[in-house]
Amino acid sequence: MKIGLDIMGGDYAPKATVLGAISAYKALSDQEKIVLIGDKDQALPFFAEQDFNPDLFEFIHTTETIGMGEHPTKAILQKPDSSLGLGFQLLKEAKIDSFASAGNTGAMMVGAMFSIKNIPGILRPAIATVVPKLKGGYGVMLDVGANADCKPDTLLQFGMLGSLFAENILNIENPKVGLMNIGEEEEKGNMATQATYPLMKETSLFNFIGNIEGRDLFNDKADVIVCDGFTGNVILKLAETFYILTLKKGLKDEFFDRFNYEQYGGSPFLGVNAPVIIGHGISSPEAIKNMILLSKNMIEAQLIDKIRAVFK
Repeated sequence: MKIGLDIMGGDYAPKATVLGAISAYKALSDQEKIVLIGDKDQALPFFAEQDFNPDLFEFIHTTETIGMGEHPTKAILQKPDSSLGLGFQLLKEAKIDSFASAGNTGAMMVGAMFSIKNIPGILRPAIATVVPKLKGGYGVMLDVGANADCKPDTLLQFGMLGSLFAENILNIENPKVGLMNIGEEEEKGNMATQATYPLMKETSLFNFIGNIEGRDLFNDKADVIVCDGFTGNVILKLAETFYILTLKKGLKDEFFDRFNYEQYGGSPFLGVNAPVIIGHGISSPEAIKNMILLSKNMIEAQLIDKIRAVFK
Protein backbone atom coordinates (compact mmCIF):
# COMPACT_ATOMS: atom_id res chain seq x y z
CA MET A 1 0.00 0.00 0.00
CA LYS A 2 1.32 3.44 -0.97
CA ILE A 3 -0.35 6.53 0.48
CA GLY A 4 0.45 9.75 -1.39
CA LEU A 5 0.75 13.03 0.52
CA ASP A 6 1.24 16.53 -0.89
CA ILE A 7 3.73 17.98 1.60
CA MET A 8 3.40 21.50 0.13
CA GLY A 9 -0.36 21.75 0.67
CA GLY A 10 -1.78 23.81 3.53
CA ASP A 11 -1.08 27.04 5.35
CA TYR A 12 1.58 25.46 7.57
CA ALA A 13 3.31 23.27 5.00
CA PRO A 14 5.79 21.73 4.82
CA LYS A 15 6.36 21.69 8.60
CA ALA A 16 2.86 20.49 9.50
CA THR A 17 2.79 17.91 6.70
CA VAL A 18 6.21 16.50 7.58
CA LEU A 19 5.39 16.26 11.29
CA GLY A 20 2.04 14.69 10.48
CA ALA A 21 3.67 12.16 8.17
CA ILE A 22 6.18 11.22 10.86
CA SER A 23 3.35 10.72 13.36
CA ALA A 24 1.35 8.62 10.88
CA TYR A 25 4.43 6.53 10.03
CA LYS A 26 4.55 5.34 13.63
CA ALA A 27 0.95 4.10 13.37
CA LEU A 28 1.41 2.19 10.10
CA SER A 29 2.77 -1.27 9.38
CA ASP A 30 5.85 -2.01 7.28
CA GLN A 31 3.58 -2.80 4.31
CA GLU A 32 1.92 0.63 4.48
CA LYS A 33 4.19 3.23 2.90
CA ILE A 34 3.84 7.01 2.73
CA VAL A 35 4.97 8.75 -0.46
CA LEU A 36 5.86 12.41 0.11
CA ILE A 37 5.40 14.69 -2.89
CA GLY A 38 6.98 18.15 -2.79
CA ASP A 39 10.17 20.08 -2.15
CA LYS A 40 12.52 17.69 -0.35
CA ASP A 41 15.03 20.45 0.42
CA GLN A 42 12.39 22.42 2.32
CA ALA A 43 11.24 19.31 4.17
CA LEU A 44 14.61 17.96 5.35
CA PRO A 45 15.19 20.50 8.16
CA PHE A 46 11.98 19.37 9.88
CA PHE A 47 13.12 15.75 9.79
CA ALA A 48 16.40 16.87 11.37
CA GLU A 49 14.51 18.71 14.12
CA GLN A 50 12.71 15.46 14.98
CA ASP A 51 15.85 13.35 14.62
CA PHE A 52 13.91 11.22 12.16
CA ASN A 53 15.37 9.45 9.14
CA PRO A 54 13.74 10.87 5.95
CA ASP A 55 14.84 7.77 4.03
CA LEU A 56 11.99 5.90 5.70
CA PHE A 57 9.73 7.74 3.24
CA GLU A 58 9.67 7.67 -0.54
CA PHE A 59 10.13 11.20 -1.92
CA ILE A 60 8.91 12.61 -5.22
CA HIS A 61 10.80 15.89 -5.44
CA THR A 62 9.37 19.03 -7.03
CA THR A 63 9.76 22.73 -6.28
CA GLU A 64 6.54 23.78 -8.02
CA THR A 65 3.39 24.38 -5.98
CA ILE A 66 -0.21 25.49 -6.46
CA GLY A 67 -1.16 28.35 -4.14
CA MET A 68 -4.43 28.59 -2.23
CA GLY A 69 -5.58 31.58 -4.27
CA GLU A 70 -4.79 30.24 -7.73
CA HIS A 71 -7.51 29.43 -10.25
CA PRO A 72 -8.00 25.64 -9.93
CA THR A 73 -8.36 24.70 -13.61
CA LYS A 74 -5.62 27.03 -14.85
CA ALA A 75 -3.25 25.90 -12.11
CA ILE A 76 -3.75 22.19 -12.83
CA LEU A 77 -3.23 22.69 -16.57
CA GLN A 78 -0.31 25.11 -16.28
CA LYS A 79 1.52 23.41 -13.41
CA PRO A 80 1.65 19.67 -14.15
CA ASP A 81 4.90 19.43 -12.16
CA SER A 82 3.41 20.94 -9.02
CA SER A 83 3.20 18.73 -5.94
CA LEU A 84 -0.56 18.52 -6.42
CA GLY A 85 -0.32 17.87 -10.15
CA LEU A 86 2.32 15.15 -9.71
CA GLY A 87 0.22 13.54 -7.00
CA PHE A 88 -2.66 13.04 -9.37
CA GLN A 89 -0.35 11.83 -12.12
CA LEU A 90 1.04 9.17 -9.77
CA LEU A 91 -2.49 8.23 -8.74
CA LYS A 92 -3.56 7.92 -12.37
CA GLU A 93 -0.57 5.67 -13.10
CA ALA A 94 -1.37 3.54 -10.00
CA LYS A 95 2.04 4.33 -8.51
CA ILE A 96 0.23 5.39 -5.35
CA ASP A 97 -3.05 4.00 -4.00
CA SER A 98 -4.46 7.25 -2.62
CA PHE A 99 -3.69 10.96 -2.61
CA ALA A 100 -4.24 13.53 0.11
CA SER A 101 -3.58 17.26 0.29
CA ALA A 102 -4.48 20.21 2.50
CA GLY A 103 -3.86 22.52 -0.45
CA ASN A 104 -6.17 24.29 -2.90
CA THR A 105 -9.57 22.54 -2.58
CA GLY A 106 -10.73 23.55 -6.05
CA ALA A 107 -7.51 22.26 -7.61
CA MET A 108 -7.94 18.97 -5.74
CA MET A 109 -11.42 18.52 -7.22
CA VAL A 110 -10.37 19.56 -10.72
CA GLY A 111 -7.24 17.40 -10.54
CA ALA A 112 -9.24 14.36 -9.51
CA MET A 113 -11.83 14.76 -12.27
CA PHE A 114 -9.20 15.51 -14.95
CA SER A 115 -6.84 12.67 -14.04
CA ILE A 116 -8.53 9.68 -12.42
CA LYS A 117 -12.02 10.86 -13.50
CA ASN A 118 -15.47 9.97 -12.17
CA ILE A 119 -16.45 6.38 -11.57
CA PRO A 120 -18.62 5.41 -14.57
CA GLY A 121 -22.24 6.17 -13.74
CA ILE A 122 -21.44 8.87 -11.18
CA LEU A 123 -22.99 12.19 -12.22
CA ARG A 124 -21.12 14.45 -9.78
CA PRO A 125 -18.58 13.49 -7.08
CA ALA A 126 -19.24 14.84 -3.60
CA ILE A 127 -17.19 15.97 -0.63
CA ALA A 128 -18.24 14.13 2.52
CA THR A 129 -17.65 14.98 6.17
CA VAL A 130 -17.97 13.01 9.39
CA VAL A 131 -20.63 14.22 11.85
CA PRO A 132 -20.33 13.44 15.59
CA LYS A 133 -23.47 12.07 17.26
CA LEU A 134 -24.61 13.13 20.73
CA LYS A 135 -24.95 9.55 22.03
CA GLY A 136 -21.62 8.48 20.53
CA GLY A 137 -20.44 7.35 17.15
CA TYR A 138 -20.53 9.25 13.90
CA GLY A 139 -22.58 9.88 10.81
CA VAL A 140 -21.63 11.26 7.41
CA MET A 141 -22.96 14.30 5.54
CA LEU A 142 -22.60 15.02 1.83
CA ASP A 143 -22.21 17.13 -0.21
CA VAL A 144 -20.38 19.82 1.78
CA GLY A 145 -19.00 22.00 -0.97
CA ALA A 146 -18.35 20.39 -4.33
CA ASN A 147 -21.78 21.06 -5.88
CA ALA A 148 -23.62 24.21 -4.83
CA ASP A 149 -26.67 23.25 -6.91
CA CYS A 150 -27.84 19.66 -7.31
CA LYS A 151 -30.43 17.87 -9.38
CA PRO A 152 -32.60 15.15 -7.81
CA ASP A 153 -30.75 12.24 -9.46
CA THR A 154 -27.45 13.63 -8.15
CA LEU A 155 -28.82 13.80 -4.61
CA LEU A 156 -30.04 10.22 -5.01
CA GLN A 157 -26.50 9.17 -5.85
CA PHE A 158 -25.17 11.04 -2.82
CA GLY A 159 -27.39 8.80 -0.71
CA MET A 160 -25.74 5.76 -2.27
CA LEU A 161 -22.21 7.13 -1.83
CA GLY A 162 -22.84 8.16 1.77
CA SER A 163 -24.41 4.82 2.62
CA LEU A 164 -21.40 2.93 1.25
CA PHE A 165 -18.99 5.19 3.18
CA ALA A 166 -20.98 4.78 6.42
CA GLU A 167 -21.11 1.01 6.03
CA ASN A 168 -17.50 0.40 5.03
CA ILE A 169 -15.58 3.15 6.84
CA LEU A 170 -17.77 3.98 9.85
CA ASN A 171 -18.87 0.32 10.22
CA ILE A 172 -22.58 1.17 10.43
CA GLU A 173 -24.81 -1.72 9.44
CA ASN A 174 -27.69 -0.80 7.11
CA PRO A 175 -27.14 2.96 7.59
CA LYS A 176 -30.20 5.20 7.72
CA VAL A 177 -30.23 7.86 4.99
CA GLY A 178 -32.05 11.15 5.54
CA LEU A 179 -32.67 14.04 3.15
CA MET A 180 -31.94 17.44 4.75
CA ASN A 181 -35.02 19.63 4.45
CA ILE A 182 -37.04 22.36 6.16
CA GLY A 183 -39.64 19.91 7.41
CA GLU A 184 -40.28 16.19 7.78
CA GLU A 185 -43.35 16.07 5.55
CA GLU A 186 -42.90 14.60 2.09
CA GLU A 187 -44.14 17.70 0.29
CA LYS A 188 -41.82 20.13 2.14
CA GLY A 189 -38.76 21.84 0.68
CA ASN A 190 -37.60 23.46 -2.52
CA MET A 191 -38.06 22.05 -6.01
CA ALA A 192 -34.92 19.88 -5.75
CA THR A 193 -35.81 18.20 -2.45
CA GLN A 194 -39.47 17.77 -3.44
CA ALA A 195 -38.37 15.95 -6.59
CA THR A 196 -35.68 13.95 -4.77
CA TYR A 197 -37.97 12.57 -2.06
CA PRO A 198 -39.94 10.15 -4.29
CA LEU A 199 -36.72 8.92 -5.94
CA MET A 200 -35.26 8.06 -2.55
CA LYS A 201 -38.53 6.63 -1.28
CA GLU A 202 -38.71 4.20 -4.20
CA THR A 203 -35.07 3.10 -4.25
CA SER A 204 -33.90 -0.23 -2.86
CA LEU A 205 -30.25 0.82 -2.99
CA PHE A 206 -30.19 2.27 0.51
CA ASN A 207 -32.26 2.60 3.68
CA PHE A 208 -34.13 5.89 3.21
CA ILE A 209 -35.90 7.14 6.36
CA GLY A 210 -37.37 10.37 4.93
CA ASN A 211 -36.74 14.06 5.42
CA ILE A 212 -34.74 15.30 8.38
CA GLU A 213 -34.34 18.82 9.76
CA GLY A 214 -31.31 20.72 10.98
CA ARG A 215 -32.11 19.76 14.58
CA ASP A 216 -31.66 16.08 13.65
CA LEU A 217 -28.05 16.51 12.53
CA PHE A 218 -26.47 15.30 15.78
CA ASN A 219 -29.06 12.76 16.96
CA ASP A 220 -29.49 9.18 15.79
CA LYS A 221 -32.34 9.74 13.34
CA ALA A 222 -30.05 9.40 10.30
CA ASP A 223 -26.55 8.01 9.77
CA VAL A 224 -26.22 9.62 6.34
CA ILE A 225 -27.34 13.21 5.75
CA VAL A 226 -27.85 14.16 2.10
CA CYS A 227 -27.89 17.78 0.94
CA ASP A 228 -26.59 20.04 -1.81
CA GLY A 229 -23.08 21.44 -1.42
CA PHE A 230 -24.26 24.96 -0.58
CA THR A 231 -26.40 23.79 2.34
CA GLY A 232 -23.81 21.28 3.48
CA ASN A 233 -20.98 23.79 3.50
CA VAL A 234 -22.98 26.28 5.56
CA ILE A 235 -23.84 23.54 8.07
CA LEU A 236 -20.23 22.34 8.21
CA LYS A 237 -18.79 25.80 8.85
CA LEU A 238 -21.40 26.43 11.55
CA ALA A 239 -20.60 23.10 13.21
CA GLU A 240 -16.87 23.86 13.16
CA THR A 241 -17.64 27.12 14.96
CA PHE A 242 -19.13 25.24 17.93
CA TYR A 243 -15.70 23.88 18.84
CA ILE A 244 -14.03 27.27 18.45
CA LEU A 245 -16.68 28.91 20.65
CA THR A 246 -16.20 26.36 23.44
CA LEU A 247 -12.47 27.10 23.42
CA LYS A 248 -13.08 30.85 23.55
CA LYS A 249 -15.56 30.43 26.39
CA GLY A 250 -13.19 28.15 28.31
CA LEU A 251 -15.67 25.26 28.21
CA LYS A 252 -14.58 21.63 28.24
CA ASP A 253 -17.10 19.21 26.81
CA GLU A 254 -16.44 15.79 25.28
CA PHE A 255 -19.15 16.16 22.67
CA PHE A 256 -18.00 19.54 21.41
CA ASP A 257 -14.38 18.36 21.47
CA ARG A 258 -15.43 15.93 18.75
CA PHE A 259 -16.11 18.90 16.45
CA ASN A 260 -12.35 19.48 16.26
CA TYR A 261 -11.49 18.97 12.57
CA GLU A 262 -8.08 17.55 13.55
CA GLN A 263 -9.70 14.28 14.64
CA TYR A 264 -10.92 13.52 11.12
CA GLY A 265 -7.98 14.82 9.11
CA GLY A 266 -9.78 15.51 5.90
CA SER A 267 -12.86 15.01 3.76
CA PRO A 268 -13.10 12.20 1.21
CA PHE A 269 -13.95 13.19 -2.36
CA LEU A 270 -16.37 10.38 -3.18
CA GLY A 271 -17.25 9.29 -6.69
CA VAL A 272 -13.83 9.33 -8.36
CA ASN A 273 -11.72 6.31 -9.34
CA ALA A 274 -9.30 6.33 -6.38
CA PRO A 275 -9.26 7.50 -2.75
CA VAL A 276 -8.79 11.29 -2.65
CA ILE A 277 -8.77 13.16 0.66
CA ILE A 278 -9.11 16.95 0.86
CA GLY A 279 -7.63 18.47 4.01
CA HIS A 280 -8.41 21.71 5.81
CA GLY A 281 -6.16 24.59 4.77
CA ILE A 282 -5.12 25.17 8.38
CA SER A 283 -4.30 21.48 8.90
CA SER A 284 -2.06 20.78 11.90
CA PRO A 285 0.29 17.79 12.18
CA GLU A 286 -2.48 15.90 14.01
CA ALA A 287 -4.91 16.58 11.15
CA ILE A 288 -2.33 15.47 8.57
CA LYS A 289 -1.73 12.25 10.50
CA ASN A 290 -5.44 11.47 10.58
CA MET A 291 -5.80 12.37 6.90
CA ILE A 292 -3.19 9.71 6.12
CA LEU A 293 -4.91 7.17 8.35
CA LEU A 294 -8.27 7.86 6.67
CA SER A 295 -6.56 7.26 3.32
CA LYS A 296 -5.31 3.93 4.63
CA ASN A 297 -8.79 2.94 5.85
CA MET A 298 -10.35 3.74 2.47
CA ILE A 299 -7.73 1.65 0.66
CA GLU A 300 -8.10 -1.27 3.09
CA ALA A 301 -11.89 -1.22 2.84
CA GLN A 302 -11.68 -1.29 -0.98
CA LEU A 303 -14.32 1.44 -0.92
CA ILE A 304 -13.76 2.52 -4.53
CA ASP A 305 -14.28 -1.03 -5.81
CA LYS A 306 -17.48 -1.30 -3.80
CA ILE A 307 -18.79 1.99 -5.20
CA ARG A 308 -17.90 0.81 -8.72
CA ALA A 309 -19.81 -2.42 -8.21
CA VAL A 310 -22.99 -0.53 -7.23
CA PHE A 311 -22.78 1.86 -10.20
CA LYS A 312 -22.10 -0.79 -12.87
